[in-house]
Parts: sequence; C-alpha cells; structure tokens
Amino acid sequence: MLREFPPPPRAAEFSELIKKRLEEVRAAGGTRETVTVDWNSQQAHVEVIDLPLSGLYLNPGTHRIRAQRSHDPARDETLEKDPWSAESQDYLRHLLQARPTNPDVRDVEFDNLKNDLQTFGQNEPGLVTHDGVLVNGNTRAVALVELGAQSMRVGVLPESFTWADVYAVELSLQLRQDQKRDYTFINRLLAMEEQASLGKTPEQIAKEFRIKTTTYHQARWILSTIQDLNERSKSGGGAALRLVDWEAAQESLKELQRLYVKLQNLDRDQAEILKEWRLAAILLDFSKTDIRHIDEEFLKQDYLAQTLPTGLAEAGAAAAQPQAVAVPGLGLHVPTASSGVSAARALNDQILRSAAVRNAPDLPDSEKAKAQQLFDDAKDAFDKAIEQAGRDGRVRKRKQLAPARLADACASIDQCVMELVQARTSQSFDEEAFDEAVLKLRGSLRKLAQQAGRGIPNPGDGVSWLLAAAAAEGSQ
Repeated sequence: MLREFPPPPRAAEFSELIKKRLEEVRAAGGTRETVTVDWNSQQAHVEVIDLPLSGLYLNPGTHRIRAQRSHDPARDETLEKDPWSAESQDYLRHLLQARPTNPDVRDVEFDNLKNDLQTFGQNEPGLVTHDGVLVNGNTRAVALVELGAQSMRVGVLPESFTWADVYAVELSLQLRQDQKRDYTFINRLLAMEEQASLGKTPEQIAKEFRIKTTTYHQARWILSTIQDLNERSKSGGGAALRLVDWEAAQESLKELQRLYVKLQNLDRDQAEILKEWRLAAILLDFSKTDIRHIDEEFLKQDYLAQTLPTGLAEAGAAAAQPQAVAVPGLGLHVPTASSGVSAARALNDQILRSAAVRNAPDLPDSEKAKAQQLFDDAKDAFDKAIEQAGRDGRVRKRKQLAPARLADACASIDQCVMELVQARTSQSFDEEAFDEAVLKLRGSLRKLAQQAGRGIPNPGDGVSWLLAAAAAEGSQ
C-alpha cells in the first residue's frame, strides 16, 4: 500500500516561500520556464523557480531506492518513524549516491552525474511539492549539494497534490522512454506491486510499464518468490536477507521462472525441487551459465546428493520423512509436499539462513563464522555437482552431434526433393549441376559408411543398410 508521510518541519513556512517565488516569476513578465508532468492521464504544465537546497527534503517514498532501504534495517526503521530527521535524510542521501547492488560502494554513475552537473550545469528542473519534498531530482539534489551549490531549479506541483499524486507523477516520469536512468530491477518490481495494490489490472500495469502482460506476471512471481525467501531466511538472532541482496540476480531469476512455468504442469515436484536448487545456486553467487546446468538431467542423475557434506545431507534427509496433515472434521490425513521437495526446501532454508547470518552486523563472530562455514560447504558441494553436470552435458552433446548433423542432412534432402519437382515443372532444371552434387553426395556417403562400420559389432538396421549400399556401389 502507499505510504502517507506527514508534512516535514517548517512545511507551512516553505510553502509561503514557494508562493512568493511564484508570484515574483509571474510579476516579472516575459517567457516563464515550465515543465510538463503527466497527471491523471492529462498533461499539466507547472512553473519552474529557484529554491534553496537547504530547505528541500529528499523524498522518503521514492521508488528509486525502495529496495536499497533494506540495506541497513536499523536506519530504515528510523526512516519509517521519522523520515524528515537529519539521520533519515542522511541515509537517503547515502543510498542515492551508492551502487544499487551494493550500497556500501559509491556508484560510478552518480559521479558521472556529478561531473556532468559541474561541467554543464542543471539542464532539467526537478519537481517539488508545496511542502518542499522533492518528487523528481533527488539524486541531482544530492550531487548539487556535494558540488557546493546553494539552489536548485524545480517545477512546483499543485498545492492540492496528495501522496498518491506524488507517487503517480514520479512513476510516470520514470516510465517515459527518454529517461536516462531506469529503476533498478527490484525497485521496478516494487513499483508494479504498488500499482496492483491500487486496483489496476495486469493489462493496465503492463501498458504503463511498456511490457507484455506475461512479463508483468513474471515480475510478480519473482517478487513474491523473493519476499518468501527473505521471510524463510529469518534466524533466531533476527538476521534476514534483504531485497537489495537480489538486485544482481535479474536474468537468473527470469530464467528460473520460465523453467518453472514449463515444468509445473508436467511434474510439479520436479519443478519445485529445481526451483529450490536454482534459488540456492543464485544465492551462492553462481553465474547464470552455471545455473543452467541445474535442469531435469541434473535432477535425474542426482548430482547434488553425491557432493553434499554429511551435515547438509542429513538435514535434508530428516526433512524428507513422510508427513501428513489432518483434515478437520473428517478424521483423514493427507500428505504434504513430497519427500524430494521437502529435502530441497530444507537444504535451501539452511543456505538462506547462513547467508543472512554471515552478513548480519550485530551477531557474534562465532555465529557468523559457523554460518560462513555452512555457506562455503554448500557452495563447494554445488560447485562440484555443477561441474560434473557440465562435463556429462558436454559428453552427451558430443554423442548427439553426429545424429543431429545427419538429421539436418535428411531435412535438406527432403527440401531438395521438393525443389527438384518445382524446377522440372518450370523447366529450369540444371541437370549437370545436379549430377555433380549427387557425385559429392556419393563420396560423402562412402566416407560416412567407412566410419560408421568401425567399432560397431552389431550394427542396427540403419547402419546395416548404409554399409550394404556402400558395398554394393563399390562392387560396380
């Protein structure tokens, strides 16, 4: 749901300043600068004025860093309680200049923006409410402050604007195709969820975000999965994974969703197991090319069972014991998830919690070291299993190359039959060129027969025919 924030301190005083500046601009005459915003499916032209940066507040509800706020839960809690305090505004300032995937590191794109402002000045105005809250231009404001600027050009939104209007305008600005910097992956998912909470249909949201409806459903599945994983990662010490921890996993999560959708109607248990294993591999920071090896063949060959250390394997085995739940009033018991699904989920739960604990700042070092050891053991097990699956996959691919090439050749010959008939019908058949091509085919079939006859003590019908045909042709 949309968060309604109270007015910031000195909101009434700042609103009076804005009104005076607007009156001065109008009284000056001449051409006035305006900026166009989309509001309620209409375009509004709002006037631009200069306002002191010291009086502007960074927007605590901005979509741009919504996921990154989870980076420091303690500071995020303070931000929720008092978004206008110096500490909260400092946290927003830090996140706006930090790398989205790792807020501990300064973002090079922020420095590029800062250099651009220093060289060329502020080209595009921001947007501000009558209370002095920046709706657009938060990152620019942070950069201007670092450059020592005293004021910022901003378009002033109507005084009647509510927080719902603020969110809608910010989102419409971001979704314009000419925007230079897109929302991060998770923040885009959160923005879609927000629009759904307002009662908009998937078709409406997909249109606003300029995506297909299927892509919207994929995004909602991914966000729901991430939220479930973060909840499952909670440990007794209060540690838990954060939304920002999944920022770099965009492509792997999309591939997982496509695999899951493909498999769930064929074998739901297989889909659930592969989902848990792939999610664990994503969290263990494997590349998407490595994660692709975790497929139906990976499950069939049970590579992971051969590499898991005893502790992780035993925990999964314990969870795999058959369980049942009672149906109230009927005296019946029905099974829960299959043993394979339960074991995969139990394994992933251990990895989730270890990942949360090892990055938690306030837990004892001994507990973090234990979590780190479990995390390393799991990564080593997955690494060995994926490596073995990759080797076997390459062997299978080599085994299938020759039959695949022959199948392609058959398709080409079938196409040749059709084109031969058409050429004869149109009297455009080149007999000499065709004869030369057939001779090349004969030579190729001889070489194929020579190699196919080696090392096959009991050839099948196809190879037997090929050998007999080559022998008969050679005796002529």
